[in-house]
Amino acid sequence: MANSKICFKCSKHLPLTEFYKHQAMADGHLGKCKTCTKSDVAEHRLNNLEKIRQYDRIRAKYPERAKYCAEITKAWRSSDKRIMQCHSKVARAVKNGILVRQPCEICGSEKSIAHHESYNRPLDVRWLCEPHHKERHKQMVLADIDPLSEE
Repeated sequence: MANSKICFKCSKHLPLTEFYKHQAMADGHLGKCKTCTKSDVAEHRLNNLEKIRQYDRIRAKYPERAKYCAEITKAWRSSDKRIMQCHSKVARAVKNGILVRQPCEICGSEKSIAHHESYNRPLDVRWLCEPHHKERHKQMVLADIDPLSEE
């Protein structure tokens, strides 16, 4: 049995570990490499974003997914009480006019959410849209910044 194959997309000769497993293929692996597959999936998502988001919204309502989401939310809320306290304080401050929701400070999107660099400062927030908020959290993980740590 061969330990490598050629990707039909990029024509590179790669080890089988660089190909996703696929039962329908003769050798049990997809014909294009993982890199090309990921690239195709990312391109498809960008070209069909609204269709995919609509599908995701429908899928999120499936009972098993809703149950899983509720479990994750419960675990997140109980992981550290400061997180929920900060979110509640921001919500009350916005409602009472103490804080004013701003557009995303990166792209200017009006759909913004409050981001805490530290949960020890509840009303010290940055306003970011959902994609930039997720990006900021990734940056914080890579930089090993813990919003729960004592300063």
